Amino acid sequence: MMPQPTHAPGVRHVFVYGTLRAGGRNDIARFAPLPRRVADAEVAGTLYDLGAYPGMVLGGEGRVAGEIYAIDAQVEAALDRLEEVADDDSGEYIKRWLRVQASDGRAFDCLVYEIHPSRIEGRAVITGGDWIAHSRR
Repeated sequence: MMPQPTHAPGVRHVFVYGTLRAGGRNDIARFAPLPRRVADAEVAGTLYDLGAYPGMVLGGEGRVAGEIYAIDAQVEAALDRLEEVADDDSGEYIKRWLRVQASDGRAFDCLVYEIHPSRIEGRAVITGGDWIAHSRR
C-alpha cells in the first residue's frame, strides 16, 4: 500500500502528462466529480511515444511537461482503471507518489502514472517532453 501524503481530507493531487492533459483525447475534465486544475508543472523524466498515447519514465536529465489537478478518490479509481494499474505493479502503468514543483513555485505531493519499463522497448523518445505539442505535429 502506498503511503498517503498530508493534504486536505479526501483531496489528492495528480500530475498528468499525456492524453489526460487539457485538450487531450482523455482530457481529465471529462471525469466526475470535476478535477480542479491547480498548476502547470514539469518533472524530471523521459517521455516515450507509444502510438495513441505516451508513457513516462521518471528521473534522468529530460523534462516532461504536464499539469497538476486536485482530484478525489473516485477520480483516482477511474484513472487507475484507465491506466491499467495493478496492485503488484505488473500493469501498464505504475502509480507512484512524487513531489512536484509547479511553475508558480508551489510544491505538491502528486500521484504520477509511470509507464511499466517493459512497455518502452523499441519506442521513440518524444524530444521536448511535451505530448500535446508532439501529438499536434
